[in-house]
Amino acid sequence: MAGRLALGLEYDGRLFCGWQTQPGGCAVQDALEAALAEVHGAPVATIVAGRTDAGVHALNQVVHFDAVNHRPESAWLRGTNALLPPGVAVLWARPVPAEFNARYAALERVYRYVLLNHPVRPALLAGRVGWVHAPLDLAAMRAAAEHLIGTHDFSAFRAAECQARSPVRELRQIEIQRHGALLVFEFRANAFLHHQVRNMVGALVWVGLGRRAPAWIKTVLEARDRSQAAATFAADGLYLSAVRYDPAWGLPSATDRSGWAFGAGAGIMPAF
Repeated sequence: MAGRLALGLEYDGRLFCGWQTQPGGCAVQDALEAALAEVHGAPVATIVAGRTDAGVHALNQVVHFDAVNHRPESAWLRGTNALLPPGVAVLWARPVPAEFNARYAALERVYRYVLLNHPVRPALLAGRVGWVHAPLDLAAMRAAAEHLIGTHDFSAFRAAECQARSPVRELRQIEIQRHGALLVFEFRANAFLHHQVRNMVGALVWVGLGRRAPAWIKTVLEARDRSQAAATFAADGLYLSAVRYDPAWGLPSATDRSGWAFGAGAGIMPAF
């Protein structure tokens, strides 16, 4: 395959300094472009659906790049994986039209935050889940989350260094489910601001701990003032779980890999 290609990726954010290339070569993008260049026989520049921070994981990240040299699909998939370091893998490779853009063609992004709510800090799950030792009120957090759904100015939940032109985003759905000692937060939106999910999780945890009432979230949102919200929560439990596109692009369906990744009966993670 030559021309424009799209790839699906998964990676363990603990092993990298984030997605975006860094001078020291410690980013996921650095590892991926080096492997692709060796398969391709020429430099490769990738465009990603969503840049993730250091420590943030991905279950189905999407990138595109342009190839001038023909290679079979097996080379882009198995050949690239053979050259990648542990902790990152190509899940699929597909040719796409020249006008496809992994970032701008995305219709929806889905993030999940996995939080261990248990008196003892995680050991086997360290770096893969967030942690709160005190009991959390699930009903209060769900009530607070309702205030965030919709199209809003999320200035109170964006990082100071966020480069987005507008703080307005459409947050389409928030679900919070408990699986034993694990709480799984799912956020669906057209796009997210820098640190938005981690900042929202931090605020919801404050409500769950009883430090604030559920309606406080609405007050913070309307104030558009980052200093009034909770601290940014740890990156450990954050996963980019899916990026959704128009089916006309012909990409594989965004596989929800949360079953095995989060131990929903699959035995990969220990049950709590």
